[in-house]
Amino acid sequence: MIIFFIFQIEMVRIKYNGGDWYNDPTIIPNMMIEFEKRTGIKTSKEEVVLTLDDPRIFYYPFIFITGHEKIFLSDKEIENLRKYLWNGGFLYVDDDYGMDEYIRRELMKVFPANKLIPIPKEHRIYNCFYKFPEGLPKIHEHYKGPPQGYGIFLNGRMAVFYTYNSNISDGWNDPDVYNDPPEKREEAFRMGVNIIYYSLTE
Repeated sequence: MIIFFIFQIEMVRIKYNGGDWYNDPTIIPNMMIEFEKRTGIKTSKEEVVLTLDDPRIFYYPFIFITGHEKIFLSDKEIENLRKYLWNGGFLYVDDDYGMDEYIRRELMKVFPANKLIPIPKEHRIYNCFYKFPEGLPKIHEHYKGPPQGYGIFLNGRMAVFYTYNSNISDGWNDPDVYNDPPEKREEAFRMGVNIIYYSLTE
């Protein structure tokens, strides 16, 4: 079992092959500011960038993937991610548009026997800090239909949370990037707090 020594929360952005892993550079600093302000838990305002084959991911309880379209993981990245998640780590993936088929394919390589399943609105991730009685909010309209959260469970623990047709992290950007209404940005930050808080307390 990995033991995480946490003095302040740092958010790790995963660098991957195939897509724009680096997009929206203000989202992590903004989310960390809001998380500390709302929970009182100390955070670092600088994002940490690592690849999945880097052994340093085991120092962090929470890692984050976002971007558009393609993502390709090497055999070493797949092996390391599998070990990280089995040993207590948490992965949050936010589809920024066009990533769905690619992230599903790669996660199937990581866990062939543990499929992504829909997360019902009653799940603790939607209620652990802020209350979302209807489940996952939609921040940006990328596809028709409702937003949906999916998870991969390992021994009863949700180790992967994947948000589709929601784009929570876009709402963490500086206000002038997308000119989102204040209420949408607030929903995005609240859901972000829930995701991080859940990963630290589950």
